[in-house]
Amino acid sequence: MRFFKRQLTAKRRDEIHWGRSLAATACMIGAILLASFVLMRSITAMERAQCLDRLHAEAAGIAEYIERGVVNDREQLQVLAAVIAEFSDFASPRLWQLLDSFDSIGLMSRVELLLPDDTVLTAGGKRVDVQGRLSFQTEAAQSVHITDRDVDILDPEAYVLRHYVPVVRSGRTAAMLYGVVVIKDLQVVGGITPYGGKGAMYLIDAHSGDFLIDTWHPGRMGNIWNLGYRETAPGYDAQALMQQMMDGKVNHILFVSRTIGDYMYLHFQPMRINEWRIAISVPQSVVFATSDTIERRLNYFFAFELLCFALFFVWMMRDVRRVTAEKQRRLDTIQHINEIEQLLFNAHEKTENLPAAIEKLGGWLQASGIVFFIIEKRRILRQFRWENGRMAVEMRPRRIEAPAFLLQRFADGLDWYQASGAAQIEAVLPYTKFKAQRSLIVVPVRDLSNGCLYGMLAVTGMPGAAPQQTFIKAVSFSLGRFCRNLKNREDLQEQGDRDTLTGLLNRNRYERDLPEIYAKYRSGLTCVYIDANGLRELNNTLGHELGDRMLRTVAAAISAEFATEYIYRIGGDEFVLFLAGAHPDQAQQSCLQLSKALLAHDYHVSAGIESSTAVTSISALIKQAEQKMYAQKRSFYAVRDRRRSLPQADAGQQDSKVCLP
Repeated sequence: MRFFKRQLTAKRRDEIHWGRSLAATACMIGAILLASFVLMRSITAMERAQCLDRLHAEAAGIAEYIERGVVNDREQLQVLAAVIAEFSDFASPRLWQLLDSFDSIGLMSRVELLLPDDTVLTAGGKRVDVQGRLSFQTEAAQSVHITDRDVDILDPEAYVLRHYVPVVRSGRTAAMLYGVVVIKDLQVVGGITPYGGKGAMYLIDAHSGDFLIDTWHPGRMGNIWNLGYRETAPGYDAQALMQQMMDGKVNHILFVSRTIGDYMYLHFQPMRINEWRIAISVPQSVVFATSDTIERRLNYFFAFELLCFALFFVWMMRDVRRVTAEKQRRLDTIQHINEIEQLLFNAHEKTENLPAAIEKLGGWLQASGIVFFIIEKRRILRQFRWENGRMAVEMRPRRIEAPAFLLQRFADGLDWYQASGAAQIEAVLPYTKFKAQRSLIVVPVRDLSNGCLYGMLAVTGMPGAAPQQTFIKAVSFSLGRFCRNLKNREDLQEQGDRDTLTGLLNRNRYERDLPEIYAKYRSGLTCVYIDANGLRELNNTLGHELGDRMLRTVAAAISAEFATEYIYRIGGDEFVLFLAGAHPDQAQQSCLQLSKALLAHDYHVSAGIESSTAVTSISALIKQAEQKMYAQKRSFYAVRDRRRSLPQADAGQQDSKVCLP
């Protein structure tokens, strides 16, 4: 009886506990939904504000385009005016041959001359009487300017703008040159299409209200005040806003279009030309297309979120009692494995990902230390170390042999090795500094495709090692893929950096290494520039096969005589190498040994050596070595012609030549 009472009491306690949990969960869901709703409204409001900003930016961009076109036209006209002033006869055929060549430049369709007698010289020097229509005195008094809408003197049915520039001769205005801008052509210049052609653009003269451009009613040159009443949206005063337009203000109005029956946004702002105003009208659905899409998707998301929370709450009410710590631990394990795999997926390209993955692994395992070894040919190439409370770092061991005991065990098929006690750990991994630890687990890192051993993962100080075995193995598989990707990447890079004929580093690698060499050895560096004498003559007379043999022999001799990793073939017969430190004597001795070695093959080289203890420019260092090499090459050919410099049948019959700086 007491047992059942205890069980009943425990059950009631659990029900109270889960009841509180469900209530807390319901409150949390409600808070999240409320926050999501507020956030959605905020995002929608910000997006709508950005849409209105775009409306302003579209108008400003069109205004800037027209203003820039006017400025460019004015500069063209001023240049033409200076040329015209040199002609004594403004009706000269040669002059009008020049002026007629400026057909349709910029915004202008043609250029004409207004003379003091109120006549106009147009295409071909044709004279047109414009008294009563144009006044030289009036236009000359305004000097450089652009007119408002007027009738074309050649076509009374066409509206034009005139861009005037004075033609000055001997300090007096001898004529007024103007460019004719045909308004119906201006509407399509440069493809002015607000919102990709979904909006309309207007250019308005604030003095008269005349439309200079009206793409909504193409071919009609009306007046803004004659458009009649338009129904506006609540909160907009049409008369007040139209007055703001005339006053040069920046604003917009929302009205109902009679054409499409939808709300239209009309944005207007002043221009820096006369009293012109630029305006664009765009349907409300176009202006807010992006924000409407975002709002719709946010609503879908909110509905989906609400549904998910409802389903989650129902599932929690039914199954929360069956959730166990083991399930949660497994879910967490999968999540951490996935996060580590994501980091390792491209760790061969992003070097910071591997240390981050090791840190995440150590944190999840609650280990005190982790070491990851990358092994090649039984040697440790790279080592990444992490200790609890510190960042993972890469350590570059020099010629450290991998532990033969572990290599043999893993080669025999062992996929898990565990050591306990400081002595055993020290015996297995003497260089890991895990002496103070009492437990060590080492797993092999293999290529799953062929079983090749790429490295080892060592974990120490981990509580409950056995339950984490699956987790560590899963990570070791990801590390195996990383090592394979890294090796493939390094192999590809190595192939691209090697000269196919000689096996030396090529010019691409040379140019990529120069900044590194300069940064690393600027306090002391020696450059040796070597050229194989007679290669061209050998190729031309005996064939390229013997020339290639010569280059391979020279390259092999250079590699044998100079103990450096920086040896490059940078051209057909040119080699460059760098030695750490400023050691010209040592380099000179190596050059002599090189020359003697090549003499056995009857090959000759010229070499230039340049050293510096304070390198300010690696290019200058290389240039000095190159010049010394060319000086030696000239000396070589000065005492023997090019035919005699060819390799002979009997080796060793000619003296070697090498630079001795």
